[in-house]
Amino acid sequence: MTQPSAVATPVVISGSRGAVYLGSAVLLALLLYYFIGVDQGAVSVFGNDVHIHEFVHDARHFIGFPCH
Repeated sequence: MTQPSAVATPVVISGSRGAVYLGSAVLLALLLYYFIGVDQGAVSVFGNDVHIHEFVHDARHFIGFPCH
Protein backbone atom coordinates (compact mmCIF):
# COMPACT_ATOMS: atom_id res chain seq x y z
CA MET A 1 0.00 0.00 0.00
CA THR A 2 1.17 3.48 -0.74
CA GLN A 3 0.55 6.41 1.50
CA PRO A 4 -0.95 9.56 -0.01
CA SER A 5 1.65 12.32 -0.10
CA ALA A 6 0.97 15.95 0.64
CA VAL A 7 2.23 18.45 -1.88
CA ALA A 8 3.54 21.70 -0.44
CA THR A 9 2.33 24.78 -2.27
CA PRO A 10 4.47 27.90 -1.79
CA VAL A 11 2.84 31.14 -0.74
CA VAL A 12 3.60 33.80 -3.33
CA ILE A 13 3.54 37.46 -2.30
CA SER A 14 4.51 40.53 -4.28
CA GLY A 15 7.80 42.32 -3.69
CA SER A 16 6.11 45.42 -2.29
CA ARG A 17 4.05 43.39 0.18
CA GLY A 18 7.19 41.50 1.19
CA ALA A 19 8.95 44.81 1.79
CA VAL A 20 6.08 45.94 4.03
CA TYR A 21 6.26 42.68 6.01
CA LEU A 22 10.04 42.97 6.32
CA GLY A 23 9.86 46.63 7.39
CA SER A 24 7.18 45.84 9.98
CA ALA A 25 9.23 42.97 11.39
CA VAL A 26 12.36 45.15 11.62
CA LEU A 27 10.44 47.97 13.33
CA LEU A 28 8.92 45.55 15.84
CA ALA A 29 12.34 44.00 16.53
CA LEU A 30 13.92 47.43 17.10
CA LEU A 31 11.13 48.45 19.47
CA LEU A 32 11.51 45.21 21.41
CA TYR A 33 15.28 45.68 21.55
CA TYR A 34 14.84 49.23 22.86
CA PHE A 35 12.34 48.33 25.57
CA ILE A 36 14.28 45.28 26.77
CA GLY A 37 17.83 46.46 26.28
CA VAL A 38 18.06 50.24 26.31
CA ASP A 39 15.14 51.79 28.24
CA GLN A 40 16.68 52.50 31.65
CA GLY A 41 15.13 55.65 33.03
CA ALA A 42 17.86 58.17 32.12
CA VAL A 43 17.48 57.53 28.38
CA SER A 44 13.83 56.53 28.59
CA VAL A 45 11.36 58.03 26.16
CA PHE A 46 8.91 58.11 29.07
CA GLY A 47 11.03 60.29 31.38
CA ASN A 48 11.47 59.06 34.92
CA ASP A 49 8.78 56.40 34.63
CA VAL A 50 10.44 53.00 35.15
CA HIS A 51 7.40 50.73 34.81
CA ILE A 52 8.63 49.19 31.55
CA HIS A 53 12.12 48.76 33.00
CA GLU A 54 10.74 46.91 36.00
CA PHE A 55 8.37 44.85 33.83
CA VAL A 56 11.23 43.45 31.71
CA HIS A 57 13.87 43.49 34.47
CA ASP A 58 14.30 39.73 34.87
CA ALA A 59 14.22 39.12 31.13
CA ARG A 60 16.91 41.78 30.74
CA HIS A 61 19.25 39.92 33.12
CA PHE A 62 18.36 36.56 31.56
CA ILE A 63 19.48 37.63 28.09
CA GLY A 64 22.63 39.36 29.36
CA PHE A 65 21.82 43.07 29.47
CA PRO A 66 23.26 44.80 32.55
CA CYS A 67 20.97 47.33 34.16
CA HIS A 68 22.47 48.37 37.49
